[in-house]
Amino acid sequence: MGGSYKVAVIGGGTAGLVTARELQREGHHVTVFEKANRVGGTWLYDPRVETDLLGLDPNREIVHSSLYRSLRVNIPRQTMGFLDYPFAKKEGGDQRHFPGHEEVLRFLEDFARDFGLMGLIRFGHEVVRVERVDEASHEWIVESRTRETESSWESKEEVFEAVVICNGKHTEPRTAEFPGRDTWPRLQMHSHNYRAPEQFENKIVLIIGNGTSAGDILREIAPVAKQVHQAIRGPNSQLKRLEKYDNAWQHSMIECAHKNGEVTFLDGSIVDVDVIIHCTGYKYYFPFLKSNGTITVDDNRVGPLYKHVFPPSLAPWLSFVGLNSGAAPAVVIELQAKWIAEVISGKLELPNQEAMTHSVEEFYREMENDGWPKHHTHNLIYNEFGYIEWLAAQLDIRPLNWWKNISFQTVVKKILVYGSDIYRDVWDIDKWMQEMDSSTCAQ
Repeated sequence: MGGSYKVAVIGGGTAGLVTARELQREGHHVTVFEKANRVGGTWLYDPRVETDLLGLDPNREIVHSSLYRSLRVNIPRQTMGFLDYPFAKKEGGDQRHFPGHEEVLRFLEDFARDFGLMGLIRFGHEVVRVERVDEASHEWIVESRTRETESSWESKEEVFEAVVICNGKHTEPRTAEFPGRDTWPRLQMHSHNYRAPEQFENKIVLIIGNGTSAGDILREIAPVAKQVHQAIRGPNSQLKRLEKYDNAWQHSMIECAHKNGEVTFLDGSIVDVDVIIHCTGYKYYFPFLKSNGTITVDDNRVGPLYKHVFPPSLAPWLSFVGLNSGAAPAVVIELQAKWIAEVISGKLELPNQEAMTHSVEEFYREMENDGWPKHHTHNLIYNEFGYIEWLAAQLDIRPLNWWKNISFQTVVKKILVYGSDIYRDVWDIDKWMQEMDSSTCAQ
């Protein structure tokens, strides 16, 4: 290894743009394949929704973005910039610490222009196949297609020496399963296809889930809906009226949905529901990747992957960026991209295949012993600092204080203190950071 290689990057969102920049800095020849006609990935708002609102039909036309019209980021902008390119407030832009999605898109567009990445991107190119040339080669065939007319496509195959997959993780809906789901007669949808509250006026709506999107959508539709009910998992789930709402109730999980439209909950309550919204997360999805079973997705575990990035038997010629959750995403993505670029160029060396495989197996055993479910494989919420510091050490980058001052865990703690409905507006982050810096200097 060593030298300059021809590298394909799949996706032109946050991960794809940063990866392209780092590969280009290392002197590699980079081509970014982006299905849309602009950069941004999930931050490129699309008012369209899919023909199958629940996302079960494999033949539906995919809408990539899951943004709803009013969405604001749920982590502060200080955690969304890069080491040498902060997500700073700009004149005429959204000045809030937790800006709307339009401001994030502007930031990514500025990043792409400022680092000369636009010329590397093939817009309107959907990747439909990534496959090794043969078992003896590390080269990859990348087949992409472009739309010629409304009903016709033109396909093209190219060979690359390495491929980095950066296609995001918020597109393929993961739905709740419960008895009667598939025969319940009324409207079901996934939050992926939620855009605005108007369609729920005077409706009785059931929201499944207790994450960020569930909270945002509940707050947005409660003023127009007749009633809102929320089904959540956990030992503390019980029937109760939600604070601050006259028309919203929390329940335990669904026991059964009935053909007459009623839904029975495990707490014994029964509600006649008009709409069910599944706010239940997403699946990792790589329909274009043909690996002959080398890479699998099992209950949202993409594997085997060494440190969430490299498949041991295919490293470093195939890699993934941005699979992780439960951490400040920008710093993780940037460090992963830097690591990949320097490994491909020969500046850094990976352990051998056997050692990487052993590391993955040991990680899986630790997860099982600690009681982590498999679908949390790429969740860093309990090891955010350790993983960031490990990547930084590989790259000989000195950890920065703000990685610990404003982390994903910090945001979770502030939500618990202030409440999920107001924390974005009442948390004075500038003042808090000054206090943290003063505390650090005093130690």
